Order: sequence, then structure tokens, then C-alpha cells
Amino acid sequence: MKKLLINTVLFSFLTLLFISCSTMQGLGAMTAAVGAAFDAPILTAVGTSTASIARASEAITPEQEYYIGRGVAASIADTYKVANKPQVEAYLNSICQTLVINSERPVIFNGYHVAVLDTDEINAFATSGGHIFITKGLLQCTDNEDSLAAVIAHEVAHIQLMHGIGAIKTSRISEAVLVSAGSSLAALTTGDAQAVLNAYDNSINDIITTMVNKGYSKSQEFDADTLALQLMDDAGYDPYAMIDMLNLLDTRLGKSSGGFGSTHPSAKDRLKNVNKELKNYTEKDIVEARTARFSKNMSTL
Repeated sequence: MKKLLINTVLFSFLTLLFISCSTMQGLGAMTAAVGAAFDAPILTAVGTSTASIARASEAITPEQEYYIGRGVAASIADTYKVANKPQVEAYLNSICQTLVINSERPVIFNGYHVAVLDTDEINAFATSGGHIFITKGLLQCTDNEDSLAAVIAHEVAHIQLMHGIGAIKTSRISEAVLVSAGSSLAALTTGDAQAVLNAYDNSINDIITTMVNKGYSKSQEFDADTLALQLMDDAGYDPYAMIDMLNLLDTRLGKSSGGFGSTHPSAKDRLKNVNKELKNYTEKDIVEARTARFSKNMSTL
């Protein structure tokens, strides 16, 4: 009998993934109706599973997007030391604002903010909350303001394309199915569904950690480069400066497996993608005033 109940409940929860929202709202009444047939632990599992799948289908609000991102930012700041470089930071933020002002998402919940990480590791991170972290090592892979804009534009693109949030949404759905199955089994065998529920509640932190350590997919990185070129061009920067930055990055990275080497496609692969996209843009002259501004501000790095 217990085996039959397990199979029945598991099948029911997998089916939930394909029903409408209106049907999902009626599950409470359905649960009450079958109350006489199942004991309390099983009914608790039904409630847990229903809530998990409903949660997975919810849209993430801008406020939630920010607070999730703030959690990621806190983790990064705990791993790396944030450099005390106010002049460089102000300069980077001015470039960032120039890039986003004409974009499709010029304003997000708490704005875009750039900070410098005090490490020679070549890396950068962007959170859904608008936080952008760039290491001193990566900043040293730029030789003018336009190539620096390419670095910032790439990170802005990750935020605007919602790559981080997209990963969380996908994992929420997967986690909801696991909770549905796991809580049902736990209730039917040991009656302890709470442990599975707790695992789901903590899953977003695990997802964020994995995302930061493993990086985005190659296609997402290519998409970020593609949007970065548009952001640069719209802001008046030379999109061809992305080539200079990637060439310097390729030289600096060498055979390193850390930093960008573990979280991004190779600079050579990115160059191939960027070169294809650059056919849509006209090369711009480097503005002399930007060169002087870059030298003045970056000398304090």
C-alpha cells in the first residue's frame, strides 16, 4: 500500500509542472478533500510540494533581484578585499553611467555601482543587484578609456540580460521538483519533510556560489560581449576597443587556469565572436580627452 502511495504522489507532483495557475490555486481545496485518505505527514508533504512549485513559477521582482544581488556582493566582498581607491572608483562609475544611460535598462532598483577588488587576479563579477566588481588585475589589462569601457560594458550586459536571475529561475524549477518528490518520500517513509524544505530554502545561496565559481555559459558570455558592443557604440565609445582589451587579456592570462581562465571562454574564442559582431559597427577615433582622463585617474590605481 505504501509503495502505491509513493508512486501516486510522485506522479501527481510531476504533473503539477504542466497545469495552469488557476488549477494550482485549487490545490488547497483538493488537499482538504483527500484529507480523510492520507495522514498528516503526507498532507504536509503535499502542501510543501505545492508551495515549492508555485514559488518556482513566481516572477522575481526588481526588489528581490536587488537583494539577491546584494547577497552575492556580500559573498564577493568577503572573499576579496575591496580596494580603497575613491578616485578610480568614481572614474569607473562615471563610465558605467555613460554606458547605461541610453540602454534599455538605464534604471534598476538601486542603480549600478562599480567597485575595485584589491587583487592581481584577472576577474570581474556582476550581480543582479547592479553591483560590478573589477579586479586590479583586470583593470591593468586596459590601456585606454574605451577598452576600460569594454570591460564595464560586458559586466553591465550580464546584468541587463539577467543572466544571474535566469540561472536562479531555472534552478528554482528543478529544486521544486526535487522538493516535491523528496518531501513526499520523506513523509511516507520517515515523516520528516522539514529537512527537504530547509534544503530548498537554502538553495539560492548554493546557486549563487556555483554561479560565481563556475561562471556563465559560453553562449551567455558571447551574448554579453554582443550587447557590450552595442552599449559602447550607443555611448560614443569605439566598439573596436573590445579587440584591444581581449588581445591584452589573452597575453596577460597566458595559460592561467584561475580567474577569467575558469569562469570565461578563452580570449581567442571571444575574439572570434566579437569580430563577427563588429561587422555591424563603424570604428571610431579615440578621443584625446579620454586618453588624458584615463591616464590621470588610472595612475592612482
